[in-house]
Amino acid sequence: MSRRAVLRGLVATVAAGAPLALSRPRRALAAAGPDGALLRELREGGCVLLIRHANTEPGLGDPAGFRLDDCRTQRNLSEGGRRQAQSLGDVLRRAEVPIGPVRSSRWCRCIDTAQLAFGRVEPWPALDSFFSDRGAEPARTRELRDWALAFRGPGNAALVTHQVNITALVGPVPAMGEVIALRSADGKLRPIGRFAP
Repeated sequence: MSRRAVLRGLVATVAAGAPLALSRPRRALAAAGPDGALLRELREGGCVLLIRHANTEPGLGDPAGFRLDDCRTQRNLSEGGRRQAQSLGDVLRRAEVPIGPVRSSRWCRCIDTAQLAFGRVEPWPALDSFFSDRGAEPARTRELRDWALAFRGPGNAALVTHQVNITALVGPVPAMGEVIALRSADGKLRPIGRFAP
C-alpha cells in the first residue's frame, strides 16, 4: 500500500473520530502523530505518555561494566535519535498538548530524550531498565502502575523509559521514540492510542 493511501485512510479514520488502535501498523501511526480523538484527549490533560527513548547507536542493552554516572559507558542516542526526540517535543507543542511532569529513567539515552523533547527532566528510578535484572521488574512495574493510576494532571505526564518497562506495564512492544498514551479509568490504565514523531 502506498504512503498516500495510508495517509488517506488515516484522514478518514480521524474524520470519523475513531481513536488510533494499538494494533495499527507502526508506519501509519508514525505518519499520523496524535490526531483526532487521541489529540482531543491529550489536550484535556490527565493522560500518561509512556515514551520509549529515541533511536540509539546500534546495540542491545549496554556494554559490560556500564555506569549510570558516566554516559560514555552506555549505549546513547544516535544523531537521528537526537533529532527524533526534538521532533517529538515540536509535534506536541504544535499540537498544543500540555505537558506536566517529565520523568525519566536514569539512563543517559532516556534523560537526553526527555531533555531534548521537553527541556526539563526529573530522573526517577522506577523508570530504570530491568533488562539485566529481571528481579527488579515487579517492584518497578508496581510503583509505575500505582503512580500512573493516581495521576490526574495538570497537563499530561511524560515518562521516558525502556521497552522492557513499557511492555511489562501495558503489553505492546514500542519502537524507539514511540509514545503509548494511557488514561486511568475505573482503577485500570486504559491505552488510548500510540504515535511517533
